[in-house]
Amino acid sequence: MAGITLSQAQTQLDTWLAASLAVAAGQRYMIAGRELWRVNAAEIRDNITYWQQQVSLLTTKQSGRSRSRTVVVGG
Repeated sequence: MAGITLSQAQTQLDTWLAASLAVAAGQRYMIAGRELWRVNAAEIRDNITYWQQQVSLLTTKQSGRSRSRTVVVGG
């Protein structure tokens, strides 16, 4: 997702984690005008997974590390 900063991704992740806690306790939670209930647990879980991946990706980019490797076969 272009243009998303690590800080923004972390904020999103924190928001979805808070939603998960509230819904797990049987409460409703509002995000962007939408009410989420226990029945939205899969959507909340999917968003947590997505934003955790974004935070990890942006953290890796920020630290200058790359996941790409060069492998030379033969010789």
